[in-house]
Amino acid sequence: MTLLDPALQTLAHPEPFEGLGVRMVFARGEDIYTQDEKADLLYRVISGAVRTTRIMSDGRRQIGDFYFGDDMFGLECGQTHRFAAEALTTCEVLVFKPGAALPGHTGDTRIQAALWEATTQELERSREHLMLLGRHTALERVGVFLLSLSRRMGHGELAMGRQDMADYLGLTIETVSRMLSQLQAEGMVEFFGARRYRLLRPERLRAWADA
Repeated sequence: MTLLDPALQTLAHPEPFEGLGVRMVFARGEDIYTQDEKADLLYRVISGAVRTTRIMSDGRRQIGDFYFGDDMFGLECGQTHRFAAEALTTCEVLVFKPGAALPGHTGDTRIQAALWEATTQELERSREHLMLLGRHTALERVGVFLLSLSRRMGHGELAMGRQDMADYLGLTIETVSRMLSQLQAEGMVEFFGARRYRLLRPERLRAWADA
């Protein structure tokens, strides 16, 4: 973890959060916060990618979500974090105290609106995730996941590996690999190396997502 020079921090703060907290750099694989740690800070991704994970009582890993540029995370109903947050890639994160978003802080109206939007977006993603796991085949899960990533990032790129995808989608890594190959064989997705891809038939993937 690296705390950036305060003189440089205002250069990259996403509005309306400029000057609200401190900007920190986390190396790939570094913990941002741990499971059951006190939830007294909020986080906003400036660049890179973050994943949240939870180790279940039987030792299995559950992935809560992935976060990319301008996404906010660390929002909790209770006093501790139910999931740990880890840098999926080298990332820059704006860290601030929840109290900074209370009325009376400069720009608080926009900040509160952004917090509300982040909360509703996370709830909607959770709902879509539950529907994806409960109502779709393995092929559809992987296809809709690629569609969702493309929408959120603005381009087709896998910041996560196959195991992360498998844990998030409730599949095995072997199944994920087979489904990616099948999507390409059926002309729905084109891959450029292991990470970059292009959606060739997004309308079909959208139909799966809406089913």
